[in-house]
Amino acid sequence: MLSFTEDTFEQAVIELFENMGYTHIYAPDMNRTDYSRPLLDDVLRDCLVRLNRSLPAVAIDEAILKLNDFDAGSLLQKNIVFMDYLQNGITVKYAVKGEERSSVVKLIDYADADKNDFYVVNQYTFVENGNNRRPDIILFINGLPLVLMELKSPSKDEVGAENAYNQIRNYMKDIPSMFYYNAICVISDLSTNKAGTITSGLDRFMEWKTKDGDYENTAYAQFDTFYEGMFQKARLLDILKNFILFSGDGQKPIKILAGYHQYFAVRKAIEKAKIATKTDGKGGVFWHTQGSGKSLSMVFYAHLLQDALDSPTIVVMTDRIDLDDQLYTQFARCAPFLRQTPVQATSKDNLSKLLDGREANGIIFTTMFKFERGEKPLSERRNIVVMADEAHRGQYGFDEKIVIKENEQGEKEAHTVIGNARIIHDALPNATYIGFTGTPISAKDRNTREVFGDYIDIYDMTQAVEDGATRPVYYESRVIKLHLDQNTLALIDATYDALEQQSDVATIEKSKKMLGQMESVLGADSTIQSLCEDIVNHYEKYRANLLTGKAMIVAYSRPIAMKIYRKLLELRPTWNEKIGVVMTGGNNDPEDWKEIIGTKSHKEELARKFKDNDDPMKIAIVVDMWLTGFDVPSLATMYVYKPMHGYNLMQAIARVNRVFKDKEGGLIVDYVGIASALKAAMKEYTKRDQSRYGDMDIARVAYPKFQEKLQVCKDLLHGFDFSGFIGGSPLMMAKLVTGGVNFVLDAKAPKRKDLFLREALLLKQSHSLCSSMTTEQERHEAAYMEAVRSTVVKITYGGSDGKTLSLKEINAQINELLKASIQSQGVISLFDSKKADENISLFDPAVLDEISKMKEKNIAVEILKKLMAEQVSLYKRTNVVQSQKFSEKITQLMNSYYNGLITNEEVIKELLKTAQEITELYNNGKKLGLTQEELAFYDALTKPENIKDFYQNNELIDLTRELTEMLRKNRTIDWQKKETARASMRKMVKHLLKKYKYPPEDYDTAISTVISQCEMWTDNMVV
Repeated sequence: MLSFTEDTFEQAVIELFENMGYTHIYAPDMNRTDYSRPLLDDVLRDCLVRLNRSLPAVAIDEAILKLNDFDAGSLLQKNIVFMDYLQNGITVKYAVKGEERSSVVKLIDYADADKNDFYVVNQYTFVENGNNRRPDIILFINGLPLVLMELKSPSKDEVGAENAYNQIRNYMKDIPSMFYYNAICVISDLSTNKAGTITSGLDRFMEWKTKDGDYENTAYAQFDTFYEGMFQKARLLDILKNFILFSGDGQKPIKILAGYHQYFAVRKAIEKAKIATKTDGKGGVFWHTQGSGKSLSMVFYAHLLQDALDSPTIVVMTDRIDLDDQLYTQFARCAPFLRQTPVQATSKDNLSKLLDGREANGIIFTTMFKFERGEKPLSERRNIVVMADEAHRGQYGFDEKIVIKENEQGEKEAHTVIGNARIIHDALPNATYIGFTGTPISAKDRNTREVFGDYIDIYDMTQAVEDGATRPVYYESRVIKLHLDQNTLALIDATYDALEQQSDVATIEKSKKMLGQMESVLGADSTIQSLCEDIVNHYEKYRANLLTGKAMIVAYSRPIAMKIYRKLLELRPTWNEKIGVVMTGGNNDPEDWKEIIGTKSHKEELARKFKDNDDPMKIAIVVDMWLTGFDVPSLATMYVYKPMHGYNLMQAIARVNRVFKDKEGGLIVDYVGIASALKAAMKEYTKRDQSRYGDMDIARVAYPKFQEKLQVCKDLLHGFDFSGFIGGSPLMMAKLVTGGVNFVLDAKAPKRKDLFLREALLLKQSHSLCSSMTTEQERHEAAYMEAVRSTVVKITYGGSDGKTLSLKEINAQINELLKASIQSQGVISLFDSKKADENISLFDPAVLDEISKMKEKNIAVEILKKLMAEQVSLYKRTNVVQSQKFSEKITQLMNSYYNGLITNEEVIKELLKTAQEITELYNNGKKLGLTQEELAFYDALTKPENIKDFYQNNELIDLTRELTEMLRKNRTIDWQKKETARASMRKMVKHLLKKYKYPPEDYDTAISTVISQCEMWTDNMVV
């Protein structure tokens, strides 16, 4: 029967690339002699000569030398250097007739794609550190391995894109130098096709869903859309040069590949800017929903503007100092990509000096309030682009109004109030203006359109969630918990209306009075008491143990924020490190506020702590700060105690929509009745956003999903009775958990494990949103499913570090889950041995005996398999012969087991026998008087069949010891990097073997086995 295998899929992908003009090479047909070279050397040299015809050979040699020999540093640091070479060329110095010259060697001709060599190469074997690896497909451009693709069979349920991702991560450890030159990584299994970088987590690998920029109705991308949308020659070159950057602080740089929505939107914005600078200066509005990478899109846009408009001056403008700081920090982190260092205007005078007389270049950050009316413009140049962040009517207006106010003597005076847009336009009359926003512009908002023009691009909530760029936001009302009366609720509604209509001074004055009433109502001691008691209860029961436990409380005002802070510490005195207040300070603040609010550096420290997932600070109490532009991906809970409306509300709730691991979504817990404001704000969103997210109520959205997933998990456990779990003793509960694990791991139902793990994870995620409304029985059943899921993961995939499996860890996992969800104590161990507090030792007969006696045979198989795999992986770093022998044996055994050819009792018996063989290996070394590393060389020397017939055993032992000692003495630190050092090591080994007349004739493979062992030992030997 024909099936669509991984090989078939690979050929299909290759055919796509051939259709796009790439040249296909099947790597085994290449005439290669050195498998440790990641570059196609001949192709690289020919291309560099062709692309840099004006430069002498010595300049090309210097560039190639730099490409081959990076300075010391991590894989990531070397990749940063290479990406600079790739995007900007390699600066070389060389002598011509004794005179030193400097030039830039281009690696790629970005202006004309056809002048470059594009190869799609499959099954390219690469050897490094004793590791022989063969990635599925590598795209070489001009001999550089820029794109690595790992494909998985579309016809195997248990293997998919996640496995491809894990394989690439392993490649990065096993063959790191291949990734010095990597720009993009691809994981693909036909149904899922995603691209990322060497720093991307699995959740940050993204699809490319369009070939031409039309993504209105794209829910899922076809595999050909992904490849043809991203890898057409000219587009790939554009992405390589203009849409890959490094961000993050110096300690943790992150390599970022633009998403398809960023790519097409920025490209549209650039074309619009070219027209706007010559016409009306309206660069348009760029609406990409919050959390979808808007600030990075601004960086990509600023980068591209420099070529598009011939070195323009860019003014980045916000309406708040903290937002200015945040955006400036983002740009500053990308300074190498921008090829210039952004500057921040410190005052109105400083802004004036930065602009006055400047003819080109510069990225200047300012708040809009640093512009003021002047007699003459700051600059009349046309190639100035003003990038306004969060471009809404609250910030902009052209109108000039006469306002009548009373002075201190009670006399009425007339004042002219001028819209901010008029002031800025007067200062920069010929500039082009582009507005960036995470929320839609209101239909009533005439001012914003007057300043910026119409939308350039819309990337709405629906698309962002479908693409995995953001997570959905859900809503839970707890207004009733505060016992607010109808008059108060009516006041809140009226306040929303007043805020919505703030178009004239009279309405603003009226709303201020209403807000004063709100302060007294929401700040009442009894109400604050009820609020804080409910927040503590809700947080501890349902949110504290979710993800990293980060939560935000939005307070109505600064005094109320202080009241909440003090009341929470009164209720929970131990929370002094857990909570912090983040708000601006004032000169008239009470003395006892100042220590809590702190200085600017204190706020920066709080921001660092809140962004650190492991820091004890978990709850931030805020008023206005941190509600826009402040990202903490693991933040999943926001307690709202402040009436907000429109874009301010949508900006605030988007703090919880960031992507983080298996986060299902963010939860807004409402104490002031924002439901109507949410619905009103959603009216400005796209029709599909309104349809999908117009109702965020967990009772109607998340809870039914939770119930559905709970039933699916129960169906998957059909045939195993776990009903005794609810109300059972700790002993009974633990036995039912291990019984459920055993049932899930049954090899006779091979699809059950992966199905259960997937559905139980979805159950856990949905429960994280609606746990406050589930019944006691549902909570118990969900806790049971999570205990089974988590234990299966622990047993089959490893402990917290991914490598070490510990009995204590398995037991503690069940214990903690049951304690957290059901408050049950005293869960028994999976094993009765006292050794449950230690890591399993494969060589401890008591532990092996204990495993063999387990009733849950499927669990025993998985634990033994994991232990054996760990031991073989250790051997892979030290003993080439034994690792191969045991790896093959264990693979055959497990294949027989999974194919139903042997029972679990038989596979346990064979695995235990293999464990005994490994133990005997250690004993053999002792009998021969050899250390474990010497034994590895002895095994390599004696691997060929009957070779011991040619030598006395003491000769082999002497050769073993001399070989080990010689390597120990002559190992050079940089031999892995330098091919000459590697060759020298091989030469020494062969010379020693010759001295002992090893090997005899007709043993051709003997030397290669010994050399492989020597290389493996040298690679893994600690200096």
